[in-house]
Amino acid sequence: MKNSANSKRNWIIGIIVGLVVVIGLSSIGTYNSLARSSQAVDSQWAQVETVLQRRYDLIPNLVSAVKGSMKHETKVFGEISAARKAYGSATTANEKMKANAQLDQSVGTLVNVIGENYPDLKSNENVQTLMTQLEGSENRISVERRRYNQAVEKYNTSVVTFPKNIFANMMGMGKKDYFKADTNASKTPSVNLDE
Repeated sequence: MKNSANSKRNWIIGIIVGLVVVIGLSSIGTYNSLARSSQAVDSQWAQVETVLQRRYDLIPNLVSAVKGSMKHETKVFGEISAARKAYGSATTANEKMKANAQLDQSVGTLVNVIGENYPDLKSNENVQTLMTQLEGSENRISVERRRYNQAVEKYNTSVVTFPKNIFANMMGMGKKDYFKADTNASKTPSVNLDE
């Protein structure tokens, strides 16, 4: 009888130890999976910042190249300057997204004005090169934003689904925001249109 009781007790202890090991390994795997997803989101955001910075560095060069030939198009330059300032002073995700949309529209207007009203300027090699680079930047920004949002979606799905949501809450790994611009991405050279 004593052997039977000891055998049952050892069997129960073995089951408990086995469950603890399985739960521990599962926790480690879940944490590592969430950490990898979080790093993927951070890495993708760095790509977004890189292409945003490229565009913000390029815009003053394009404006300078065409400003002398388009003196009466000050409204377009003013809109670009205002949009860049709005983006630089925006603090919330919604403010940054709104300012970025305003900048997208202003740059699009500039490209259209050059194409429609200044065919000689459009054929200028420097302006054409800058416009091509700007268009390439816009395409890169679009692609990287999409990739970033996909990485955020994958991560956020992980942290809200069972059982990862339990571990995510215990580990302080919350949801990430979709396309939320960092203030460093908005620090660009100023464009002075009054020169």
